[in-house]
Amino acid sequence: MSTQPAAAASTTVQANWKAARAMLVAGAIILAISLGIRHAFGLFLQPISMDNGWGRETFALAIALQNLVWGISQPFTGMVSDRIGAGKVIIAGALLYIAGLLLMSMPLGTVGFMLSAGVLIGLGLSGTTFPIVFGAISRAVPAEKRSLAMGMAMSVGSFGQFVMLPGALGLMNGLGWQGALIALSCLSGAIVALAAMMMERRDGPQASTTGPSAGQALRGALAHRGFWLLSLGFFACGFQVVFIAVHLPAFLGDRGLNPAVATTVLALIGLVNIAGTYFAGLWGGRYPKPRMLVLIYLGRAAAIAAFVYLPISAWSAYAFGITMGLFWLSTVPLTNGIVASLFGVKNMSMLGGLVFFMHQVGSFLGGWLGGLLYDRYGSYDAAWAMAIGLSVIAALLNWPIEEKAADVAVATGRA
Repeated sequence: MSTQPAAAASTTVQANWKAARAMLVAGAIILAISLGIRHAFGLFLQPISMDNGWGRETFALAIALQNLVWGISQPFTGMVSDRIGAGKVIIAGALLYIAGLLLMSMPLGTVGFMLSAGVLIGLGLSGTTFPIVFGAISRAVPAEKRSLAMGMAMSVGSFGQFVMLPGALGLMNGLGWQGALIALSCLSGAIVALAAMMMERRDGPQASTTGPSAGQALRGALAHRGFWLLSLGFFACGFQVVFIAVHLPAFLGDRGLNPAVATTVLALIGLVNIAGTYFAGLWGGRYPKPRMLVLIYLGRAAAIAAFVYLPISAWSAYAFGITMGLFWLSTVPLTNGIVASLFGVKNMSMLGGLVFFMHQVGSFLGGWLGGLLYDRYGSYDAAWAMAIGLSVIAALLNWPIEEKAADVAVATGRA
């Protein structure tokens, strides 16, 4: 009996695993760069606002616009990625990201700053972050390894957040905020090179992925109760993450703490989140993901309440960074894993982008309202209270979600 077919099959499996590993590594580094730079934007709030004579609302509105543009464009970017592959979309996103950072460093006035920091970087993020990367990885690895793979990729992305904060602060101290933005734009160029390993083979295993059309998947998702509960819960995550990332440095500065403390806190969030996202992905393959999301959102509510309502010092801020890091982006692999469990992976970038849209609506409000409420009342108290309340609501929304494959044909009335 010939052993050639078996040998050929073994060679194919090895080649597929090699490509999947390369994609996982490249995707993880892309997330580290893209999300790491974004995580550092809060450090620029005070120097940019002071040099331009703006209140905090102007910078906050630009970052809020960035998140809104990111969210609105993400389902469409995801749809394109599902059709033509992630690699090409990532290249386009990286080029927009680079252009946005360069223009953000120039004195273009309020409108120019909104277009660069808001629109261009928002579009760039839609092509270089987890909905696109996770869609490609999910199509490249077996279903039983999917949650772990996304957790691993998100862990490396968290490491980028940890490294980028002191790096960005060092660049600002040495080059000024304008020079720092130019240097970060050069770093973003590495994403273009890494995109070569994210090119999905249209004649490979990804091409054979079965499932409904994009239109069927979209109609089925919009008719699915669990999809709406998941999306509305993700709104709270967006509000909290952007509010804290953008306004925590200024909040701690108002309490008389050195800017290095805020940098350390945000870096601790990124460092501890390496473990948080990894174990979320690992345990998401073993335990019900909706229940894990409930625990994460309740943990966030407790961490924020303890930080805000107890006396604030450098050490309490560090404790908040460590605690919040456990829950920071651990929602991401779990949320995307639920989408894959409900609707499969063929249209995952699009459907994951649609869930992410709600996240970004929350991000818009978290970034903008933080600055608006501060300028109006001279305090962040109301914004912190909103962050706590949204965590409790998100926990309640995720509790009834059932992690069962949806019958899209029935959901769309085509059974």
